[in-house]
Amino acid sequence: MAKEEGSPVVSDLVDFLNASPTAFHAVDEAKKRLRSVGYEQVSEKEDWKLEAGKKYFFTRNHSTIVAFAIGKKYIAGNGFYIIGAHTDSPCLKLKPVSKVTKGGYLEVGVQTYGGGLWHTWFDRDLTLAGRVIVREEEGGVVSYSHKLLRIEEPIMRIPTLAIHLDRGTDGFKVNNQTHLLPVLATSIKAELNKVVAGNGPVESNSQTDGKKSNEKTTLEDAKHHSLLLQLLASQLGCKPDDICDFELQACDTQPSLIAGATKEFIFSGRLDNLCMSFCSLKALIDATSYDSSLEDEAGVRMVALFDHEEVGSDSAQGAGSPAMLTALSRITNSFTSDFKVVEKAIQKSFLVSADMAHALHPNYMEKHEDNHQPKLHGGLVIKNNANQRYATNSVTSFLFREIASKHKIPTQDFVVRNDMGCGSTIGPILASGVGIRTVDVGAPQLSMHSIREMCAVDDVRHSYQHFKAYFQEFSHIDSKITVDM
Repeated sequence: MAKEEGSPVVSDLVDFLNASPTAFHAVDEAKKRLRSVGYEQVSEKEDWKLEAGKKYFFTRNHSTIVAFAIGKKYIAGNGFYIIGAHTDSPCLKLKPVSKVTKGGYLEVGVQTYGGGLWHTWFDRDLTLAGRVIVREEEGGVVSYSHKLLRIEEPIMRIPTLAIHLDRGTDGFKVNNQTHLLPVLATSIKAELNKVVAGNGPVESNSQTDGKKSNEKTTLEDAKHHSLLLQLLASQLGCKPDDICDFELQACDTQPSLIAGATKEFIFSGRLDNLCMSFCSLKALIDATSYDSSLEDEAGVRMVALFDHEEVGSDSAQGAGSPAMLTALSRITNSFTSDFKVVEKAIQKSFLVSADMAHALHPNYMEKHEDNHQPKLHGGLVIKNNANQRYATNSVTSFLFREIASKHKIPTQDFVVRNDMGCGSTIGPILASGVGIRTVDVGAPQLSMHSIREMCAVDDVRHSYQHFKAYFQEFSHIDSKITVDM
């Protein structure tokens, strides 16, 4: 049974990854999937009229999405059963002024986002994706729209320096300012291909400043290569002058796929953390897909996928914002006028903070201590840290592990070595900011924060099954344990 259930889940994850080169695209893909199974979009700018037994979602900045299904037996003050993950991954984002010309090359200025393994970005076939603000005019009325953009073919590359020119004893070291500039084109080819809207090709000019008397100069031309703007405009079906602003990032063009000699792995970028985002989203959808799914549910099942985790979550759409608490309050207050009820609801609620975990690396065994070596195929890793870098405690880990035990789903434990630093997740941020019981978990993976990561097919299946069982059974298991009495 596990094999039959796991195969389509894994293929579905690969499709999700390939549709989601950026956080904006991941949210867009999530919206499509939620709408297709009857989830209704609500806006934070408007009043909510919610009903028990119904399913809803909202987005913030189009890079964070929160989906929830209200049980048919729900009454104000009942708990929320939540899985939280994040949509962002380390990447190279275009600078506000990206135009760089050096040595006869057009390069694109980028800034590092998050803690990426930047050496892995060299010699990859790169493209651009993200969102663009476009000016539109119809009947003399001007408006501005947010449009997603993705150029499929490779248009850039960050070439490494030949070994013959780098004989230093320290080996290859990346300077993030000077070495991480993608090459877009050579200056001469860009000049020959330059087009001024409505005027056809511009004649080549050998002057080094690249300016011509008949060329229309705009602010954006000064900030970005005109060739780049032409590429974006062609993709969007607009004029370069109609591009007002954008948030774009470099992306690898190699697709995600199932791989390995026995097809046991997934090779992909952005597994951290789109793998957990997908597994939690699919678990929620499948745990609420039938009319009878919410028949006996007295709580609210929820998935919250936040942006900006990789840079600390301190943004309007990050886990450090009031987004989660606001959502819990608005849902609760849709069913009561007593604003104090939400405080009781939070104490009955539970959060699974789902973020990928570090699997044991066979070439670096010393990086894990002997008793805590998460392995691929071993199921979700329950993360512990005495210094609260993870929010897990004995109660929350027991409850989450009990669900796995009931369904014979494997789990693993992890603590970082005492002589190494420990990363963190949205778990402690939400636990302290909202006051909600939290367990930190994640599927094991290798090459975390590389442009190309890997995890195990089995762990995708284990994660999905565990999350789905959590939504379906947590309220029943939680009622059997007493702590604050």
